[in-house]
Amino acid sequence: MAPKLLPGDPVSTDPAPYPSKDIRLVGKHVTIVGISPSHAAAMFSATSGLSNTSLFTYLFDGPYDSVSDYTSTLNTQAADTVSIFYSVLLNDASSTAVGRMALLNIVPKNRSVEVGNILFSPLLQRTPAATEAQYLLADYIFSLGYRRYEWKCNSLNEPSKRAALRLGFTYEGLFRQHVIQRGTSRDTWWASLLDHEWEGDDGKGTKRSFEEWLSDGNFDKAGRQRKKLEEFR
Repeated sequence: MAPKLLPGDPVSTDPAPYPSKDIRLVGKHVTIVGISPSHAAAMFSATSGLSNTSLFTYLFDGPYDSVSDYTSTLNTQAADTVSIFYSVLLNDASSTAVGRMALLNIVPKNRSVEVGNILFSPLLQRTPAATEAQYLLADYIFSLGYRRYEWKCNSLNEPSKRAALRLGFTYEGLFRQHVIQRGTSRDTWWASLLDHEWEGDDGKGTKRSFEEWLSDGNFDKAGRQRKKLEEFR
């Protein structure tokens, strides 16, 4: 169990291993694997069209006009060894790619990493599968020994901020005029989830709240949640 640390407390200086793209994180609803150009057609189908343009408002890429354009981006992301990109696949016969996530700003010596570049298609958004995808990647990171899991987004991105807080991240502050994004000045909203928060006292931390929320008993026959994720914390 990771202890809660105060500034100045001694801590191990052993680095964490670099996250791997060659993983397969299997849940009940989704599986997370390294991103592949072979996922381009499914992701293009799930995120293209005028009704989905807003999915890309706060991303640095897209929207895309063709599968070939999307494939070019996925080729670059799959080859990236600094940021590690993953696809979210549905656990059905088709194993359809319905989303992507990435691990960014990876600093093994500080055991710190950011989750970002998240693109969840309408097939994934606001479903238990979306929450499970976040759970699987967070659990993987903390299992590697990382002590800090970061979430950053455009300060104008209200859905992203709400998602972070729902998932158990703690707001830390605003980085003013942090970057230029799509020709506009961006303030960056910053939050984090720490190792001792994930594990919790006696194993009753954020990880446990995910597992209890995702359990079959928390959903009725129509698939409606009985309790919100926040109610388990």
